[in-house]
Amino acid sequence: MNESLREREIILAGGSGGLGQAIAETLAAEGARLIISYRSNADRAERMRPLAAKIMAADLTVGADRARLLDAAPQLYGLVVLAGEPARVSEPAQFENVLRRSLEVNLLGPLTLAREAAERMKAAGTHGSIVLFSTMQAIGVFPGSLAYAAPKAGLLHAARILAKEYRGPANIRVNVICPGVTQAGMAEASIAAGKYDRYLAEGVIPRFGRALDVARAVRFFLEPDNYVTGQFLLVDGGLTL
Repeated sequence: MNESLREREIILAGGSGGLGQAIAETLAAEGARLIISYRSNADRAERMRPLAAKIMAADLTVGADRARLLDAAPQLYGLVVLAGEPARVSEPAQFENVLRRSLEVNLLGPLTLAREAAERMKAAGTHGSIVLFSTMQAIGVFPGSLAYAAPKAGLLHAARILAKEYRGPANIRVNVICPGVTQAGMAEASIAAGKYDRYLAEGVIPRFGRALDVARAVRFFLEPDNYVTGQFLLVDGGLTL
């Protein structure tokens, strides 16, 4: 596996955060050609410049931005979509607006980009890999997570449909990673606030997740000889059990 991604073009959409950095470091170490996109935090994205062939701004809910992002990888082999929002609701009156935004950012944008990428891979005859990001909250039931978890749960089923549509001769694999309480990404602030300390105290999990745990799972799905498609992988230390 040490050389199998060398010179392969891989897009990390929304990949400028802590999880994205760990994934980028893992893939760059093998010589993959990375295109990393961000939505708004240009300074954070620029810190990843040494790992990437290209850094660019792209809002995945905007069709023109998705097209520009895919155009930046004319020999696209892999797509990893990390983009998303926590969709937190602080007051009941906010729920509808937060849910609408969550559907756009956590489902519509990633799913549409994945389908557009698959069409390009199919047209080019590329046997590629698409990795989408959901959450443990799409599997386990966590009160108060409805606006976030519902779109992310929809992404699980949508990915299975895509996997079925692009299997066979096209041989484009589509899989989903569901991170748990990880010391990077959206859970980082909650860990710092002590929200998940009880899972350690009660022995539910041996430690919080690390960004590298997630990066290894991404690398597994990107392996060109991988035989897995239409599946989701929980990287949560067993928390949802």
